[in-house]
Amino acid sequence: MSSELTMTRESSSAFAGARPRTVTASRSTGQRRASSVSRLLFHPGIREVLLLAALWIAYSASRMLADHDLVSARQRAADVLNIEGFLHLDIESWLNSTLGTMPSIAVPMSFWYASLHYLVTPAVLVFIFWKHRSDYRRARNGLVIGSAIGLVAYVLIPTAPPRLMGAGYVDALAQTAAYGWWSGHASAPAGLGGMTNELAAMPSLHVGWTVWVAWAMWRYVKRTGHVLSVLYVAGTTLVVVATGNHWLLDAIMGAVVVAIGIVAATRMAERSAPKPVEPTPSW
Repeated sequence: MSSELTMTRESSSAFAGARPRTVTASRSTGQRRASSVSRLLFHPGIREVLLLAALWIAYSASRMLADHDLVSARQRAADVLNIEGFLHLDIESWLNSTLGTMPSIAVPMSFWYASLHYLVTPAVLVFIFWKHRSDYRRARNGLVIGSAIGLVAYVLIPTAPPRLMGAGYVDALAQTAAYGWWSGHASAPAGLGGMTNELAAMPSLHVGWTVWVAWAMWRYVKRTGHVLSVLYVAGTTLVVVATGNHWLLDAIMGAVVVAIGIVAATRMAERSAPKPVEPTPSW
């Protein structure tokens, strides 16, 4: 009997000694998992995706914060048109009635408007991230700052695009919706019109983003990219005006706000760059 008790005690003591090892192993496994999750979240690529997602959320929030008074937005648009008339820049009506009503031209322009804005800019961002990682932060910050200025303008000065003014302007995307995936009631994919700020004409980030792409192409790509980038800016400017989505002054201001973003990001990069150490003079 005593021997059985002795064996039981020895067995229990052995199991008791094994428990801390089990607890230690489980803690170690948990720490490894937490470390893996942390590395994943702070991976440069994941971090950039999260940042761009935050920018999209900010855009959606700006839609909720913006004034949706169409009468006031139309008055601001009329003021824009008056300024253009004074500067002899009021070409929207002619472009829209000439190009926006011709299906052979309006359909390709609608595809351009509804797709390239969302494809080219991310593609260039990815290119810079992989090929010019050391300069990526400046490039990304320039785009983000310029876009943020545009979002603030959408909240503070919501402006109607030509297609919402009546007066003979044609909504080219609505007229060609049967050919593509965009809605006939908003410049967004079908079913997502409620996520679009229809009074976000001033400034045109469609044009602003092309200016950023052109800056990146001139900085990181050889001459062929330079020519294509200039054509991309000019083509997008023509498209946004001819389809009735922006005034010409919207396009100009879109280029300005993104240029401001690029300059600001460049200054930030210069200030944060390590200063060269001056050699100690030898006597």
